Amino acid sequence: QVQLQESGPGLVKPSQTLSLTCTVSGGSITTSYYAWSWIRQPPGKGLEWMGVIAYDGSTYYSPSLKSRTSISRDTSKNQFSLQLSSVTPEDTAVYYCAARRVIGLSRRANDYDDWGQGTQVTVSS
Repeated sequence: QVQLQESGPGLVKPSQTLSLTCTVSGGSITTSYYAWSWIRQPPGKGLEWMGVIAYDGSTYYSPSLKSRTSISRDTSKNQFSLQLSSVTPEDTAVYYCAARRVIGLSRRANDYDDWGQGTQVTVSS
């Protein structure tokens, strides 16, 4: 089991870029086969997988968000980050980082083993 903690601003203005960081403890983000995702839940809606960065640094994104999403990592700090550009109020959600500790990437939230507590991000002027 690993521990994850999201951090970043809770309020972002429309058209700006949302930036969040996930700090991982209890395991390395470069551990073979581990995968690290960002998942969000808008108010009143279900979980939405946004993208993943694998243990080798490869990234994959949700087709609906691909043009606005970037996931990167800092192995020296054992962190991975999310950037979502050109945000609108529809991007208001609780954002989670999550870890999958078995072989194979997944877009399904239920396939992730460990989760951060989530951080509320509101897009508003």
